[in-house]
Amino acid sequence: MKKLAANERLSIYLRLIVVISALSLVFLSLPVNPALPAASAPATAATATLDPPLAITPTNTAPAAQAPLRTATPSASTATPQPALTVSVSNPDTLKFVFPTQGPLPISLWRPPPYDLPWAPGPHDHFYFARPIAANKVNWPLPDYRYGGTMDDNDHLTIHTGIDIEAPFGTPVLAAGDGTVVWAGYGLESMSHNPNDPYGMAVLIRHNFGYQGNRLDTVYGHMSEIDVVAGEKVKVGTRIGLVGETGNATGPHLHFEVRVEENNFFYFQNPELWLVPPQGWGILVGRVMDSWGNLIHRLDIRVTSKTSDQDWTVRTYGNETVKSDPYYQENMVLSDLPAGDYTLSIPYGGGTFHQDITIYPGRVSYYTFKGFYLFKTQLPPTQAPDFLGTATPTPAH
Repeated sequence: MKKLAANERLSIYLRLIVVISALSLVFLSLPVNPALPAASAPATAATATLDPPLAITPTNTAPAAQAPLRTATPSASTATPQPALTVSVSNPDTLKFVFPTQGPLPISLWRPPPYDLPWAPGPHDHFYFARPIAANKVNWPLPDYRYGGTMDDNDHLTIHTGIDIEAPFGTPVLAAGDGTVVWAGYGLESMSHNPNDPYGMAVLIRHNFGYQGNRLDTVYGHMSEIDVVAGEKVKVGTRIGLVGETGNATGPHLHFEVRVEENNFFYFQNPELWLVPPQGWGILVGRVMDSWGNLIHRLDIRVTSKTSDQDWTVRTYGNETVKSDPYYQENMVLSDLPAGDYTLSIPYGGGTFHQDITIYPGRVSYYTFKGFYLFKTQLPPTQAPDFLGTATPTPAH
């Protein structure tokens, strides 16, 4: 019996050793739990940085691409997110995903106030007239039918002798300067009553100042109502009527002309060289020719601002009969340009030629283009004493 007891004990001991060894091997093969800190690790090990999806994106939110739309700020106990997913308005790349892509900036109808009348910073300047439409209205020329533009009328090429200022029906029309009303009503073209006159209801003012000793007239056409009579004295800014579409007009607008006396005959000139510019804005004047010095007619020229990338297109005068300024001898004018740097683009000879030019506040910036001889930006020389202007309008006799 004692011998069997001894064998049993030995068997039990051996089995225990096998079991203990197996348990040790199993225990040693188990992975270490990363969420549990090691006994020797400091207490701060529990706040180690986790992957960003675990720290920022809950399981029931939109995909990670929508993460920048969130505005909530993680609490101090939240694991630190990676910088690529941090929502911060100081990061311009983040804002690209928060806001839609910005479209073209709207063109404001507001213009700065004009310079004081008369405005003549140079000896050849004659910005003597105020805008005939108030500054809080659209008061610059329609870009597609400026002075010197052409329009086909029953196969007859009609030259535009003024500028058109688009305005709502009934907008007040104001006198551009002091003077006396010479005509008021239908029939301006023939200076006799004619309900079919192309000007429609029109007013002509002869001003009590002139230029180089010559008288100046201004014309206001296509009105719906006239508030003055022939012989009436008016001051600059006096309401003389309302915008309409009488005569040869396709919509409500004001047709405005400047006429300069020469040898007892009045010639048309570009009103954009006579209307006072807005403060801080300037005027571009050019003479565009081919390589032989002949004026190029009806050529579209692009003017691009280097600051805003905004483009303007202006067309050269229609033909040789269009009257130019005696000093500039221009065949294109573009007024109301904010001061700054611009690029001119002129198509010629199968290519496009470019020239940088600066617009100065309240002044004329002048250039000439002569085909393959390219650009010059110097002012023209004074031709003769009678081309010299005066700093202020001269009184008319």
